[in-house]
Amino acid sequence: MAKAKKEALDLSTEEKIKEAAGVVFTKKGYGNARTRDIAEEAGINLALLNYYFRSKEKLFQIVMAERIDKLFGVLVPILNDASTTLEEKLEKITENYINMLLEHPDLPIFVLSEIRNNPDQLSNRLQAQKLLRESVFVKQLSERKTDINPIHFLMNLLGMNLFPFVAKPVLQPILGSEENYRQLMEQRKKLIPAWMKLMLDHS
Repeated sequence: MAKAKKEALDLSTEEKIKEAAGVVFTKKGYGNARTRDIAEEAGINLALLNYYFRSKEKLFQIVMAERIDKLFGVLVPILNDASTTLEEKLEKITENYINMLLEHPDLPIFVLSEIRNNPDQLSNRLQAQKLLRESVFVKQLSERKTDINPIHFLMNLLGMNLFPFVAKPVLQPILGSEENYRQLMEQRKKLIPAWMKLMLDHS
């Protein structure tokens, strides 16, 4: 019983540190973040943070990997689902992305700003080359529209989903409230697939 309680406490503390690290890395970037800042954000002492994570670099790598998986992990299973049509994939990608980003609005800024320093980390983790060459989505797109470059199509789709969250600090004051912003994102769940389908139907 005591062992289980300790394991639960360890897990809770570890998760608290990783969440705090995500906040600090997002605000300050890797270069300007200090382990002391992360410890203060987590409400623990520096010695305890060093007990769980021996260096800022190790902690950053773990947090970054988790953020990449969260930001792009919703994409891969949908792209490789042979049981859905191209149109259904567009709807699922948009629905899942917007739902996830409404819960974690800082994810795009954190991930996109840091992968510039290490682009191979994202490419290797997602096996991007294989995804763009061999996914069910790309095969369906190629059969449907031979004149559309899959990379252009995916960039448009992801850009439409991600940009409103990257630009949230500018958009929300214009919209007036968090609720108005969320309503706009809910509307995009229907609009984005419709816009992408127009690209498919355009001859």
